[in-house]
Amino acid sequence: MSPPIRSERKYLEILRILAESHEPLGAKRLSEKMAERGFVLSDRAVQYYLQYLDEMGFTEKVGNRGRLLTEAGTAESESALVGERIGFIISRLERLSFRSTFDPMTGTGSVAYNLSIVREDDLAAVTAAFDEVAAAGYGFLNTYRIVDSDPRVPDGHAGIMTACSVTLDGVLQKMGIPTRLEYAGRIAVDGNGSAGFLDLIGYRGTSVDPLHLFISAGLTSINRVVTTRAGVALANVRAVPAAARGLVEEAAGLMTECGFVFPAGGGIGEFNLPKHPYRLSVVAFSGMNMVGNAVEKGYTFRTEIGAGTTPFERIADATGSR
Repeated sequence: MSPPIRSERKYLEILRILAESHEPLGAKRLSEKMAERGFVLSDRAVQYYLQYLDEMGFTEKVGNRGRLLTEAGTAESESALVGERIGFIISRLERLSFRSTFDPMTGTGSVAYNLSIVREDDLAAVTAAFDEVAAAGYGFLNTYRIVDSDPRVPDGHAGIMTACSVTLDGVLQKMGIPTRLEYAGRIAVDGNGSAGFLDLIGYRGTSVDPLHLFISAGLTSINRVVTTRAGVALANVRAVPAAARGLVEEAAGLMTECGFVFPAGGGIGEFNLPKHPYRLSVVAFSGMNMVGNAVEKGYTFRTEIGAGTTPFERIADATGSR
């Protein structure tokens, strides 16, 4: 067998899929996931790549369930994909915003969501932390949904779906407004309603999700925000044409009526962001503020940002539902 070139795009994509998976994957499922990403490969072709990965010691079979990455495979994926991952986060979020169909005029359609996988033993405490953020008004949508009948949720755990702010990008795009998700940032808020950014990370120049990075590095004080109304939370910044201001204000107003939350002034304006004569910054609180509050309280769990889309009615007014 002549080995595939290790920089080949298909090889890298298979590594990426295995690195992202938390369960073994067989050739059939890998073929389906490759097709979702624009690569048409037969089960037999996938087996060819898997045989090479096995021989290199990057994968191991788990009975008849499929393959997982070994430690060597994880190291290889991190090394091989570091360049590939630059731009991957934003590409994934942009794809998700395009797939969301929420219409704020009718309050119907699908919204993008994040999925947290929480141990059942921690569920009550974690949802209490989510409730604090919801009550204080610092989530993107101040409701969430508990799910346990999802194949991504292992035994002894529950999933919590929270709305992802790229839903806003989808709404603006479907109104004909060119929208570019630019930054994730730490936003300092105080009791009088003013807010300003402390740090920004550009989505197009990073190989890791900036929101995860801020939370894991302990750079938020979301619990202070919800208890004293003064602290450091998370928000996303997108840019739209300045001429679209009226339409953006209309969209933000309609979304607010549906339960979505924006910083002071509907999130529209300069804050302390770089000025541009033809572009307007639009800021929305991140759904990850709920996650950050629970992490600050010492709970450890995994959250996938932009895990998919779900009907709005399934998550709206569903706090505590299963």
